[in-house]
Amino acid sequence: MTRFVLGRIGFYTLIAVLLAFFTIPLLWLVAAPFTSDPTYEVKVPDFTLDNFRAVAEHPYALPSLYNSLVLSVGTAVLVVVLASLAAYALSRVRLPGRDALLYALLLLSSIITGTAAMVPLFQLAVELNLIDSQLGLILILTGGLLPAAIFMLKDFMDSTPKSYEESARVFGATPLQIVRHVVVPLVRPGLATVGVWAVANVWGNFLMPYLLLSDVEKQPAAVITYTLYTEGGQANLSMLSTFGLLYSVPVVLMYLFVSKKYGFRFHGGIKR
Repeated sequence: MTRFVLGRIGFYTLIAVLLAFFTIPLLWLVAAPFTSDPTYEVKVPDFTLDNFRAVAEHPYALPSLYNSLVLSVGTAVLVVVLASLAAYALSRVRLPGRDALLYALLLLSSIITGTAAMVPLFQLAVELNLIDSQLGLILILTGGLLPAAIFMLKDFMDSTPKSYEESARVFGATPLQIVRHVVVPLVRPGLATVGVWAVANVWGNFLMPYLLLSDVEKQPAAVITYTLYTEGGQANLSMLSTFGLLYSVPVVLMYLFVSKKYGFRFHGGIKR
């Protein structure tokens, strides 16, 4: 009995420590922007808006959030559209070595990451005149996310009843009409999951935008964050905390909205 009680006490103590480890930084992020002179300590704010005014007056802070939005949404739209078409084709068409090809794509996308392929990607961007181009960056980010997105969406496509498609085909629907009006409504949770996943990956990406976008007016928030320091190289806590809060809010709101509307799951189709 004593051993059981001590075990439970130790378990709950560990849980409390882990919760504090993750909760204290979040409390600081919420409180520091409303504190006139923030420090590394978590303290009750005096609820000032001066830090938000300073961020609004910064020449690149708010525009960088717009740049992040453009890059994230543009990449997510391309990833969802291309991955859904590819996953549908792989799910419905029987090709020799189809499963091996799918797993090979996933394996290569995990091993050969954007960091490992940075030199050839940079050279390719130079040859195609895509340096300092947001469109070029969107295409490169899309290519990096596609294999994993196809792998995730194929499970949703496999769970979609083929009888629905056959019925639509009998009434003269074209393949694209079947995908748009039959398949897409059934796999919306999967599309939402992949879309949020793509947005989150691009929203926090630093290396690719830093290397491919030299114009500071085109750089996203992930890059601009690293410029919010004083002339002596010290972190400007008031600017960093406020900008960090503004930087985090869109992704959190998007996650809550999609989670409430569609839910996040890794299976699709209709229960049969």
